[in-house]
Amino acid sequence: MPYDSIDELPEAVQKVLPKHAQDIYKEAFNSAFQQYRSPQDRRGDESREQAAHKVAWAAVKDKYTKGDDDRWHPKK
Repeated sequence: MPYDSIDELPEAVQKVLPKHAQDIYKEAFNSAFQQYRSPQDRRGDESREQAAHKVAWAAVKDKYTKGDDDRWHPKK
């Protein structure tokens, strides 16, 4: 299900990502959720939601990196 705000994101996402990264996650998730409506568009047996979460994490990892301090930091 798409997220209307970052407050609706899974708690695990909210706890580890800074606000801007949460925005990226939400937008990427919502876009992928729409894009992967059809099972033929997904890999293997994964659900629409699983595919969208993978895309969302990939979008975050494109802009942020996890530091040695276990916090997510913007890439330079």
